[in-house]
Amino acid sequence: MLNWGRDHRGRRRGLVAGLDVGSTKVFCAIGQVNGKGELDVLGVGQHSSAGVKSGLIIDMEECINSIVNAVHMAEKMAGVTIQDVIVSVNGSHLQSVNLSVEMGVSGHPVNNGDVRKILMQAKASQENQAFQTLHMVPTGYALDETRGVRDPRGMHGDKLKVSIYTLLSKASPIYNLSTCVARSHLEVSSFVAASYASGIASLVEDEMELGVILIDMGGSTTSFAVFHEGQLRHAECIPIGGHHVTMDIARGFSTTLSHAERLKTLYGSAISSVADDREMITVPLVGERRGDSVNQMPRSALVSIIKPRIEETFEYVKGRLLKIGGNVFLGGRIVLTGGASQLAGAREIASMTLGRNVRLGKPLHLGTSELSQNPAFSTCAGLLFYGQQERKSHLQSLSIKNSKMALQQVTSFLRKIW
Repeated sequence: MLNWGRDHRGRRRGLVAGLDVGSTKVFCAIGQVNGKGELDVLGVGQHSSAGVKSGLIIDMEECINSIVNAVHMAEKMAGVTIQDVIVSVNGSHLQSVNLSVEMGVSGHPVNNGDVRKILMQAKASQENQAFQTLHMVPTGYALDETRGVRDPRGMHGDKLKVSIYTLLSKASPIYNLSTCVARSHLEVSSFVAASYASGIASLVEDEMELGVILIDMGGSTTSFAVFHEGQLRHAECIPIGGHHVTMDIARGFSTTLSHAERLKTLYGSAISSVADDREMITVPLVGERRGDSVNQMPRSALVSIIKPRIEETFEYVKGRLLKIGGNVFLGGRIVLTGGASQLAGAREIASMTLGRNVRLGKPLHLGTSELSQNPAFSTCAGLLFYGQQERKSHLQSLSIKNSKMALQQVTSFLRKIW
């Protein structure tokens, strides 16, 4: 996975910070990579999101206020001040592109420089002022007539070809998000697609290798990512989420959004049961003073509102997967994560609609932390894990660089005394 981020000062202390700016919640998490390379979560902050709709900034001042409050809470818990963050990107403005690039290698063994050069050529071919590259994933190499090459280094040939999956974002949403982060007195070290972050947080290696579809159900969006042979192969976002269920309940029962959210959380389900007609729930009416006017409704009425919206969500995902040929990569498994995935019956509807085994995905790299049981925290956990892996790569390259410098100094010294 290639991401064109920069090195920042926080790495010197091993600090990693993730910022997930969602449509309903803003999460900030601060971790530290210890001497063993393991990630310790130091602090977490959460604040209701304002100024964001379907992954897009619609009010910068409100968004900045949400970010500042979430970051301040995380910093207070961690006892540190952060300077840069890894930020999630989500929304229907994400675009997937598959491309191939060919380069002559003059019959010599392919080396690191050749691989780097052809990847940079691929990146240059995608440069466009209207779009920004989030991720570039080499999905396969070909050397002359030999196809399906995973690693061409050391092999002989005349022409090297690489197939690359690229995830792009429209530049304007990225610019608006960057501005909000900058006005919160922070720098962006990297942008990471939210569904990719959720995937690396919630999926095990075998799932990613054999083929899996990660569906992240958020407040105003549902994003999904296809993984195969350990790599991201497709990512997309649709503008339907848990908040749409809340809106449906509020409209259907003529109640407030806060009461609708409460009804969804306490009694909501996408699957009906035999007791639903007998179980009555109290629904305060919108515009009435507290206790003045309430309705008594059977729980089955609530289920009848929730179920069609959840079915619509997964039907939409199914349609998008069929369009891109997602079944080619699917190894019989779907993983649901995100805050809205905790709704009772969501797994069953997903399994019936998509015809696959479904499990609920939770962060895997947080040890025994309570956050490891919270699917809503998957994206932010993935941002921390991404930062941890970046730091490992940075330290390894630094170690190699220092070793080369030391070898050059020894060689120079020997030449002088020879």
